[in-house]
Order: sequence, then structure tokens, then C-alpha cells
Amino acid sequence: MTELEIRSTVAREDSRALLGIFVVCFAVLLLVALCAQLVACPWRSWLPGAEGKSLIGGVKASVYTFMSYLT
Repeated sequence: MTELEIRSTVAREDSRALLGIFVVCFAVLLLVALCAQLVACPWRSWLPGAEGKSLIGGVKASVYTFMSYLT
């Protein structure tokens, strides 16, 4: 394998790993937001970046904020 092929393979694996982390975090935070929404708690203040957005938009913003700390 050449160096370029190795780098491409590593980049592809990193991309899959980050996608997996995003999906898991999104599912967990969506579950938290849905449960809080059902009991009428102000969940948007709990999640960074979720202020003033829809349920899905707020969760997505929170996951992006969380993921920025990982990289």
C-alpha cells in the first residue's frame, strides 16, 4: 500500500467513527429532550446551543457542540 492509500483508509475509518459517535449522542440527547418535553421541563437550557430552536434542531446543535469538544 502506498502512503496515499493508507491515509485515505485512515480518513475513511475516522469518518465512520465520528458518524457513529454523532448518531449515538443524537439518540441519547433526543431521548432526554423528548422525556423532558413530555413532563414540561425547560430542557433547552440544559443542552448547550439548543436555545430557541425546534426539538430536532436543538438536539442537533447540542450534539455538534458536544462533538466540537472531542476533536
